[in-house]
Amino acid sequence: MSKIHILNGAQPYEFAPGKLNKTLAERAKATLETQGHEVRLTTVAAGYDVQAEVDSHLWADVVVLQFPVNWMGVPWSFKKYMDEVYTVGMGGQLSNGDGRSAAAPKANYGMGGKLAGTRYMISATLNAPSEAFDDPAEPFFGGMSLDDLLRPVHLNARFFGMTPLPTFGAFDVMKNPYVASDLARFDAHLATTFGGARQ
Repeated sequence: MSKIHILNGAQPYEFAPGKLNKTLAERAKATLETQGHEVRLTTVAAGYDVQAEVDSHLWADVVVLQFPVNWMGVPWSFKKYMDEVYTVGMGGQLSNGDGRSAAAPKANYGMGGKLAGTRYMISATLNAPSEAFDDPAEPFFGGMSLDDLLRPVHLNARFFGMTPLPTFGAFDVMKNPYVASDLARFDAHLATTFGGARQ
C-alpha cells in the first residue's frame, strides 16, 4: 500500500471558513486508510513543523494538495508553507538546489528534484463554474483548463521531481454548490486515481 501525505491548504475566512476543503481532506484520509494506505494529514492553517513536513514529503509515495483557489492561486498561508518547507527542502533534502551545475550554469533549471517516483494530486475548490474552463468562447479564461490555471502549483511539484496524478476540481462552490455531487465525484476520483498509485 502507498504512503500518502495530504495537505489541507485552506485559509479560513468568515465568509469561507474552509469546511469543504476540510471535508475533502478528511474524507480522503478516511477513504484511503480504509483501503489500507498509510496517511498523514497536515492542516496548514493550524500550524506545522517545517522539518517534519520535509520529512513527510520524503516519506510519501503520493502528496495530495487540497486547497481553495484564491485569486487564481493557492491561499497565502499555503504559499507561506511552500516558501518555508520547500526552501528548506531545496537545500539538499528535496532537491539539489535548482538543478543547475557550475559546469553548465544555464542548463537544466528546475531539474534537481530528488522526489522522482513520488506522485502528487491537486484537489481544488473554486468559485468559478466548470463552464468557465475549456471553452474559448468564455472570455476570462479564454479556453484555459483548470490545470492551465494551476500551472505554478504543477511547476512547484515538478521542481522537486514529482509527477502528476489527475486533478480534481469542485466548482461553483460559493454561489451554486453541489456538495453531494462533488463528494460523490471525489470518491470516484479517489477510487480511480489510487487504484493506479504506486503500491
